[in-house]
Amino acid sequence: MKTPVDRNGFAQICIVVEDAKKAAEGWAELFGIPAPEIEERHLEGNEEYVYRGKRISCDLLVAEIAMNGFIIELHQPVMKAGSGADESTFHEFMREHGNGVHHLGFEVGNKRDAIVSELTEAGYEQRTVGIYPGSSWTIIDSEDTLGVNLNIKPVR
Repeated sequence: MKTPVDRNGFAQICIVVEDAKKAAEGWAELFGIPAPEIEERHLEGNEEYVYRGKRISCDLLVAEIAMNGFIIELHQPVMKAGSGADESTFHEFMREHGNGVHHLGFEVGNKRDAIVSELTEAGYEQRTVGIYPGSSWTIIDSEDTLGVNLNIKPVR
């Protein structure tokens, strides 16, 4: 790549889980820390949240565990019967793999657009683009080549 990802920008491991409470308690016990809070997040299907080119809405239960220099983020996709709001990269991953590492996140600063463009030109699909106050995230579908997806972010 002309614009490589800086390894010092490693910021996150995201694990998709069937039960965020159970997973959070298990990680807390492993590390000897209090269980992290679980937050419900709604990703609204507008220009700020696009999955495989479509504006969609979805809900997640999320717990974050601060490590030294990065976080472990637990995502439980919320399935809402009949709502149509059960389609996202996290729902897809859960259906195809069950519990597991969904992505590694990297903060790349002002190189974000160049990196995402080069990955797209190399044949990697943009799985999800999310925009939130002060930053954004792009999930690159790299499972088949790298064994895990990438989350390319300017900053956290």
